[in-house]
Formats: sequence, C-alpha cells, structure tokens
Amino acid sequence: MKYGSIAGGEKTTVQSAIDILESGGNAFDAAVGAVFTSMVSECNLTGPGGGGALLACPVDIDPILFDFFVDTPPPQPNKDLDFFSVSVDFGPSQQEFHIGQGSAAVPGNTAGLLKVHERLGQIPLKTVLEPAIEIARKGAILNDSQGYLFKILEPILTHSNSGKKLFAPMGNILKEGDCFRNPAFANFLEELTKQGSDFFYKGEGAKLILDTLAPNGLLTATSLSDYRVVERIPLKSKFNGKTIYTNPTPSVGGTLITFTLQLLEKAQTALGEKMMDLVRAMEVTTAARIEASTDPDNHHDILKILNDILFKHYVEKYQSEDSIIGTENDPPSRGATTQVSIIDKAGNAASVTTTNGEGCGYLIPELGIMLNNMLGEEDLNPSGFHHFKRQQRLPTMMSPTIIMGSDGPELVIGSGGSNRIRSAIIQVILNLTKGMNLANAIHSSRMHLEGNVLHCEPDIYFPEKRELPEDIHIHQWDKQNLFFGGVNAVTRDEAVGDPRRGGTGVIR
Repeated sequence: MKYGSIAGGEKTTVQSAIDILESGGNAFDAAVGAVFTSMVSECNLTGPGGGGALLACPVDIDPILFDFFVDTPPPQPNKDLDFFSVSVDFGPSQQEFHIGQGSAAVPGNTAGLLKVHERLGQIPLKTVLEPAIEIARKGAILNDSQGYLFKILEPILTHSNSGKKLFAPMGNILKEGDCFRNPAFANFLEELTKQGSDFFYKGEGAKLILDTLAPNGLLTATSLSDYRVVERIPLKSKFNGKTIYTNPTPSVGGTLITFTLQLLEKAQTALGEKMMDLVRAMEVTTAARIEASTDPDNHHDILKILNDILFKHYVEKYQSEDSIIGTENDPPSRGATTQVSIIDKAGNAASVTTTNGEGCGYLIPELGIMLNNMLGEEDLNPSGFHHFKRQQRLPTMMSPTIIMGSDGPELVIGSGGSNRIRSAIIQVILNLTKGMNLANAIHSSRMHLEGNVLHCEPDIYFPEKRELPEDIHIHQWDKQNLFFGGVNAVTRDEAVGDPRRGGTGVIR
C-alpha cells in the first residue's frame, strides 16, 4: 500500500481518510478527520456531542487508549427535568427511547479527537478538518443505511423546530439519495481550527449548548469545563500466539471480549468447529458479567472475572455439563455507533469507535449539533435513570481492538452494535484464526446469545436441537441484519467494511 488501509461506516467517511493520508497525514490524522466527516455522512450515529474511544498503536511507542466517552453531570436531584420517551418504529417491532434536555450527558468526542491529533497527529488540524468542512458545506448523499436511520429516528430528529429545518428542510424527512448539508457544522469545525476544544467546552460553543440544554437538563458550565480525556493503558492479553490490545475498564466490552477468547483458548476449543462451544462460552461470559457487576457505581468490578482463581472457576464451569443459562436480557439498545479502522504506510494503527446515541432531540442551530441522549440509554444506566451519585465516566461496550504480531499490527478492528459488539468482534477474530480471509470473516453469518434466546443469521443452524440446552430458544433471522453489529476492520492487505451497516473499505 502507498498510503494506508482504511475501513469505515460509509464511503465518504473513508474517502476523507484517504485524502488526509495523501496530504501527508498519518493514521491518527486520518482517523480524526474521518470521524469528523462521519458526523455529516453518518450523522445519526455520531457527532461532536457524543462520546467514544480511540486505540492508538504508534510505531515504536506503547499503545494508548484515549477514553473520551461521556460523563454523567453532577447530580441535581430536585431539578425539574425535560426527560421523556418516544417510540421508534423498526417495522417488526417498536422500541422506546428516552430523550430530552435531561438525557444529555457531558460529551467527549470533540475533546477526545482533538487530543489525539495534538498528541499523535503530524499535519495541521486545519488540513485534517478540510474534508469534513467541505462535505458539511457541499453535502453528503444519504445511502440506504443512513436513509433508513433518518426514517426511523424522525420523531427525535424533528422534535425541535431547528431540527425540522435541518433534517426535514422541505417539510419531509430526508431519505436515501437526498443530499444532507450542514453549513453551521462547517462553521463549527472552522472555529475548532482557531480555538481548539475550548470553544466547545468553555467558550461561545459551551454557552450555546447551555442555552439550549441547561434550563431543564443537567449540563452545567462546570461539568463542561471540567471534562477530561483519559489516556489509559489498554487491556492486554494473548490469543493464538498474538497480542491483543483492547478497551480497558470502565469500558465493559473489552474485558468481556478478552474473557471469552481466553476461555476458548484455555479450554482448547477456539479452533473447534462445534458452534455449541461458542454458545457455551457466551453463556459463561454473560453469567460472569452478572456475577461480577454487583456495584452499579463501580465500573471496574468487571475486572474480577480475569482474576486467575476466579477465571479458573469459570473455565471449569464452561467445561462442565451443568446448566447455567439465565433469562436476563441486556437492556434494549439499537447500537447507534460507528467505527473507523486504519493502518498507515509507516505501520501506525488506529481503531476508533464513536456514538451519539439516538440524539437528545434538541438541535443547537448555531452549531449544527444535536447532543447525545446517553443519560436516557437503559444499558448505560443499570441502576436507573439519573441515579448517579457523582460526576463520573459512564461504562460502554465500545471495544476498539488491535491484534499485534512480531512485525506490528496485524488486525485493526471494531464494531457498532451495543452489546452485540463483543459477539461480532469475537466471531470475526475466530473466523480469521480458522484461516478465513478478512472479507469472509466479516461477511460470514453470526450468532448472538441474548438471555436464553440465541439469535442466528442465515447459514447458522443446529440440526440436532439436542445440541443446545433445553432452555435456549433459537430466533432464526431470514437475512443478515445490523442487529449483529457492524465490524469495520483492516490488515495491511485487506480493508473490509461490514455490509450490515453500509460499511466500506479501501487500500490506497
């Protein structure tokens, strides 16, 4: 490759990364620019008012996990909040989402992406943001996936009058084939090139955010100005002779991926062809998560499952014939996340996952930005809405992951999909371990265990029902679906976007 290997959630997103690499940028410049572009081309999945995580593996430097997921604001128990549910129609089913001023958590994407550029980028921020600024002004043509998201999220996107003007400019919500323009967002990006993240967290941008969301929400000037990006040591493990780096606590996803892969390796079933071995590993992983997460305010509790003594207990449970299946489902979540994976010509690697949830329903017209609704996401608030005791980082399933060999990064991978992130990433890694190329590893059908329901895409069958415990019920899907994640991954020789979420990959 002359410049790099890139995979992302949409072709415009990926093209912006190519442009940045061709302008002399490295993987970190390209990742930052691609994510800001995705805030236009994939605006229903991510935005400057959301949160995320970027795993960076610079050449000859230890990997760094930049944690810029959202924070809870300080508690304000007596405040009258604008916080309510809306129904989103998915066709075969409907789902309730909670939005409003009181659903917005302290955002991290803007601070995090600019911090990554400051620490690891090699070309000016203005050059990095040029593709995103141009797309915001000229517009991005909505593909099938984005058109679908506009349709189902219409109640949220058009809740405010300013939202109606941006997302339904001619009176009808934008659809596939329409051009989405956001000139106010272009102006916002230009301010970032002049003032940096202070504009968003301390300056005029912060004032505009508070004017829109503070009256009946929980965001305060202090909570914005106090937000900090945290540089963490990635969670490190060995699998099939390779070194795996992923998102550590307070993220939950990276720990669960590590646990499942270690379980399969220790039991020597990772290379087996029996699908029941993976189902059993999913069962044990879910049980371990439930047993370890006893304190909803301690998001590092989950690390206990990797303790040698406790892990040995779970290996024995995995190898036993005892029934362990529970009926507890993860709280519903659409998994509104997107992923960019990059390896550049020098061998630098970046895996970045970001989200805006479904959006809080209130557009800030001067910025062209709708903040997140993370305080209204059930899976991020297991103890109930607004029950946090202090300002703290919320947990997440986001799991940007990099597999390293003796000659550097061999696989850069990540996925959208909420709690399906872990099952998607694990199955792609297992497919590669069994000798598939990257395209087949991502395109192959997947399964996901949710409580006692085993969701299976086409081509996954259990012809002998007795292979499964009696209390596991199969939900057979008739076609592949975005429910099963959206893995975008690269090697030095392959770049593949997940068709389940409209992804694309390019080597240039």
